Amino acid sequence: MSTDKPEDLPSEEELGQMSRDELVKLGSKLDGVELVEYPDPWPVKGTRAEKRAERQVAFWFALSGIAGLAFVVAFIWWPARYVAPDQDGYLMYSLYTPVIGVTLGVAILGIGIGVLNYTRKFVPHEIAVQQRHDGGSSEIDKATILANLADAGNRSTIARRPMIKRSLAFGGGVLGLALTAVPLGGLLRNPHAQSDNKDGLLHTPWQHTKKDEKVFLRRVTGDNDELSLVRPEDLDGGAMETVFPYREGDTHEDWVKMLKRGDSPVMLIRLRPHDAARVIKHEGQEDFNYGDYYAYTKICSHVGCPTSLFESRSNRILCPCHQSQFDALQYAKPVFGPATRKLAQLPIAVDEETGYFISTGDFIEPIGPAYWERKS
Repeated sequence: MSTDKPEDLPSEEELGQMSRDELVKLGSKLDGVELVEYPDPWPVKGTRAEKRAERQVAFWFALSGIAGLAFVVAFIWWPARYVAPDQDGYLMYSLYTPVIGVTLGVAILGIGIGVLNYTRKFVPHEIAVQQRHDGGSSEIDKATILANLADAGNRSTIARRPMIKRSLAFGGGVLGLALTAVPLGGLLRNPHAQSDNKDGLLHTPWQHTKKDEKVFLRRVTGDNDELSLVRPEDLDGGAMETVFPYREGDTHEDWVKMLKRGDSPVMLIRLRPHDAARVIKHEGQEDFNYGDYYAYTKICSHVGCPTSLFESRSNRILCPCHQSQFDALQYAKPVFGPATRKLAQLPIAVDEETGYFISTGDFIEPIGPAYWERKS
């Protein structure tokens, strides 16, 4: 604020009786501001052009609100569960991500375009010159700056444009609701409601549900009706294959449902003999492997991406999302990248009757990223 204030400053009583226009002029004078140009965008009020411009701004705000509502509805009620390409409902599932992306994008874009149009068409484009000085703000400075702010709002004519105010409140309010729905959407279901079975965070579909149950390792061939189990001779040294759980009597629908589960896929890795001789096993999991064969979850312990790559020369399991690397020779512990915990290991064996690989139990630790209640 300026330190060169005029001597004829108003008293507090006079200051309280001054109108907003008088306070604006006084504030400009005290701050050393000279308004070179302060044109009224619409000197003739109520013209067709002015009302057309007002409707254009209101249109964008209203469009933002409608798109925001559509985003909230789609985010909560649109069918988002995985559906295989050959199943009914796949089209609706495949449209989920594009729908929420387009609706949220239009909601944000509508607010932005509306604000830009309002600023360009209704806010006076002033040209002012001000001398800057150091110093604090006196009571006069505070009163006059508030008057200037109020005057700017008045000159923007927002007070007398209810259509724009209502549409802005609608668009901005719904956009805020849409942005709030994103973090709250994950709280709609209790992840611990079924913790003791395969639908909870502590277990996976590899869990044995009854005594002497055999859970085989089944590969994906592209044909959901083809049953392809895995024998030890099917993999060469240094090979890796993705497998899913299969129980005798599982139907086509059971298999499709299993493919939808994010905690089902497992990497079955066969190490080369000279590499298998150097393996360091995790305490308590010394018998989880079958000879040179080791099975680890494909769910990365960082943020849950699929660890889909195995580099046989270095024996490292790679996550393509954030470049975490896990050493298959040291119980899949992380050796590079942001992951801090090892991949969970699935205990496996070979069924004596059929010769196929089976799991001897579920993972003994939760798979995937950490959460508050996790103990491992």
